[in-house]
Amino acid sequence: MTELNRALAGAADKGIISAHQVRDLEVYLADRGFRFAPAASDVALDRADAALDARAAEDSEQPRFIRGFHDILITIGVVVVLVGLWGLGGPVVTLPVILVLAEILVRRQRLALPSVALTLALVHWVAMTAMWLVDDHAETVRPLGFMLGYFSAFTVPLGLFYLRYRVPLALAGFVLSIALVGVVAVLLGLEKILGIDFASGDRFMFMPLTLLVGALAVFAIAMRYDVSDPRRITARSDTAFWLHLAAAPALLYSLMGLVFLSNNGGTWWDGQAGLGQAVAAILIVAAFMLVGLVIDRRAFVTSGLLSLGGAIWTMLSQTGASFDNYIFVAFAVVGLTVLVIGIFWQKLRRIVLDLLPETMTARLHAAP
Repeated sequence: MTELNRALAGAADKGIISAHQVRDLEVYLADRGFRFAPAASDVALDRADAALDARAAEDSEQPRFIRGFHDILITIGVVVVLVGLWGLGGPVVTLPVILVLAEILVRRQRLALPSVALTLALVHWVAMTAMWLVDDHAETVRPLGFMLGYFSAFTVPLGLFYLRYRVPLALAGFVLSIALVGVVAVLLGLEKILGIDFASGDRFMFMPLTLLVGALAVFAIAMRYDVSDPRRITARSDTAFWLHLAAAPALLYSLMGLVFLSNNGGTWWDGQAGLGQAVAAILIVAAFMLVGLVIDRRAFVTSGLLSLGGAIWTMLSQTGASFDNYIFVAFAVVGLTVLVIGIFWQKLRRIVLDLLPETMTARLHAAP
C-alpha cells in the first residue's frame, strides 16, 4: 500500500486534506483490513511526511479557502466579471450572475475560494441594495430604526444562500446579521421605554453593554461549532473561524467602549486617554490573547493589536517622551508581541492547556 501512502501524502501536500486527516484515514482503513507497508526506503517521502506534520503543528487553524491555483484563477475571473457587470448594469444584472456562478462553482464543483468570493459578492449586493431602499426613509426614521431595517435585509438572503450552497461564510454571516438585528432591536426598545436618544450620546453606556451581550452570543455559537468538531475536519470548523473573526473585535471594542465611557467618546489619539485606561486596555488585550491560545483561534490576538499600540502610546506619552520615540517604541512592542506569539504559538498553547482541567481541554482542539 505504499502507493496509497504516497497518494495521501501528496493530497495533504496540496492542501486537499490535512496531515491529521491522513493519519485518521490510515487508521480508518487499517481497522477495515487494509495494511500500509512502511515506506522506509523512500527517504524523500519520509521527509515530506515530517514536513507536513511540522506544518500542521505550526498552522493548526486552516480554513479551507484555497485548494490550488485553479481556485485563485477562477476567483479572479469571478471578481473581475462581477465588478464589470456592476458598473454596466448595477444590482439588477449582478444578482442573477452571482446565483448562476454559485450553481456552477459552488454547488457542482465545490470550489472553496470562489464560494467565499461569491458569498462576499452577495453581501455587497445586499448592502448596496438595502442602502438604496432604506435611504429614501432615512430622514423620517430614527437612526436606530434605519439600522434595524438595514441589518434585517441581510438575514433572508444569507440564510437562503447557505441552505442552497452550504457555504460556511454564509452561515456565519447569517448568524452575525441576526445578532446585529437583536442588538439594534434591544437599543431601539430601550430608547422607546426609557425615552432616551443614543444618537445624542444620552446614556451611552447602554450601547457597549448591549453590543457586549450580542458579541458574547456570537462567541458562544462559535464555540458551539468549535467543540462539535475538535479535530477541525468538517465545515463546522470553518463556520467557527468566521464567527470568531467577527466576535473577537466586537467583544474587544465593546469592552473598550466601557473603558472609555468617562472620555465622552475620546480615543487614544486625541490625548484624552489616561494611564489607568491604558493599563485596563493592556489587561483586556492580554486576556484576549490568553483566550485565543486556549481555543486556538488567532483572531483574538490580532483584534487587540491596535488597542495594544494605543495603550503603549498613551503610557509613553504620559512619561513625557518625545513623539519620535514613543511611536516607534509602540510599533516595536506590538511587532515583537506578534512575533513571539506567532513563533511559539503551539508551545505557549501547551503550557496554557496543561494548567486547565482535562474536562475542558478534551473538548478543545488538541495541541500537537
